[in-house]
Amino acid sequence: MRRNRVVITGMGVLAPNGIGCTEFWESLLAGRSGIGPITLFDASGFKSRIAGEVKNFDPHDYIESELKPKRMARHTQLAFAATMMALQDAALDPDSLQLPSPTPVIIGVSMNAMDVVEKCFESVQNHGPNRASPTTSEASIPSAPANVIADRIGVRANARTVTTACPSGLDALAEAAAMIRSGAAELAIAGGADAPITPLVMASFVANGLSSCRNSEPERASRPFDLDRDTGVISEGAAIFVVENLERAAARGVRPYLEITGYGKQRDLDPQKPASGLKYSMTIALANAQRTIHEVDYISAYGPGHPTLDATEIMIIKEVFGQRAYSLPISSIKGVTGNPLAAAGPFQVVACALTVRDQIIPPTANYEIPDPACDLDVVPNRARRADIDCALINVRGLGGSANTMIVNRVAY
Repeated sequence: MRRNRVVITGMGVLAPNGIGCTEFWESLLAGRSGIGPITLFDASGFKSRIAGEVKNFDPHDYIESELKPKRMARHTQLAFAATMMALQDAALDPDSLQLPSPTPVIIGVSMNAMDVVEKCFESVQNHGPNRASPTTSEASIPSAPANVIADRIGVRANARTVTTACPSGLDALAEAAAMIRSGAAELAIAGGADAPITPLVMASFVANGLSSCRNSEPERASRPFDLDRDTGVISEGAAIFVVENLERAAARGVRPYLEITGYGKQRDLDPQKPASGLKYSMTIALANAQRTIHEVDYISAYGPGHPTLDATEIMIIKEVFGQRAYSLPISSIKGVTGNPLAAAGPFQVVACALTVRDQIIPPTANYEIPDPACDLDVVPNRARRADIDCALINVRGLGGSANTMIVNRVAY
C-alpha cells in the first residue's frame, strides 16, 4: 500500500521566549529564558508567582476586529495568530486561499478556556446569575480554537479538537499526518495551544507541586536534568503547522522544513512509574518510521525539570538505545520555554525543524549541577553544531500518556 510522504511547509509560534520563529530560535540558542513574574493576574498571594507568559501580544495585530478577538479565550487568540503565521510561512495567503477539500484543522488543547470560565464565574458570583456574558459558552468550549480558525480560512471540512493532556498538540499533528499519509487529505493545519496562567489553574498546579517557587530568580527556575531542579514552570503559547503531501509541496515550489516519518504513543505501564510509557512510545515510533536506534541523531527530550520525570526519561532512553544513548545529544528546551502543556510538543517540533535547517542543537538551559541519574549528554548551556538528519521528540502528560514523534530532513 502506497503511503504519501508528509512534510511540514509552514510554522507559526508564539512562546514566552519570543513571537515568530526568528525570536523563538534566537532565544533557544542563547539559552535566554522567557520565564518571569506573573502579570496576567495578581499572584501576590501565591507560593509560586512565576510563569512563562507570551509577552507583547496584542490579538488585534493578528485577528480582524470584525471577528471580535477580545471575546475569544486567550488560547484561541494564540492559536489563531500562530495559524496566520504558519500560512504565510508556507506561502499561502490567508486572504485568498485555494485549499483542497477536505482540509482538516486539528488543534490540540490540554486545558479548557479557563480565563473565560473564571471571568464568568466571578461575574455571576459578584453580580448574580443574570450578568453572565452571552459569549461565554461559545468561547469556552474545547473546540473553539479549531472552529474559529476553520471559519476564518473557509475550509470545507470539520474542525477537529484533540485533548490528551500535554501530548495534545503533538497528537493533533500526528493525526493530521496520518490523514495525509493515507490520502484522506492533501493538506492540513495542525498544532497545539494552551493558556493556563489563570488564578484557579495556577493554584491547582501549585497545590500539586507542579510550579516552581523560585520567585526571586524566575529565569533560572526551570532547570531540566540539573541536580537542583524542583518541578519546572508552567507556561503558555501556541505552535501551528501547515503539513502537506510532499508531492503537493514540490508542485507548489515550497521547501519543506521536515518530514514526519513515525509516531508512537503508550500509556504508562504502571501508575507508580510515571513516564514508563516512553519506552514503548519510542519503540513504536522508531518502528513506524523504519528507523533504527543508530539512525537517530538527536533527541528532543520532554525534560520538564521535574526530579522524577527527568530521571525516568533518561533511564528509559538508556533502555531503548543501550550504549548508543551515551553518544547521543539530548536536550530539553523547557529551561527557556517552560512547560506550555499542549503547546510543548509543537514547540519541540519547531525547534527540531530549525535544528535540522541550521544544523545547530539548542542547549539545555540552566544546567549547572550534574545529576548522576541524568548522566547522558544533555548539551548543557551552549548550542552545538552537529549533523542532524533524524530527530526523536518525546512528550509526556498528566494522566500517564507518553508520545514520541520521529522527524527527518527531507530527502528527495
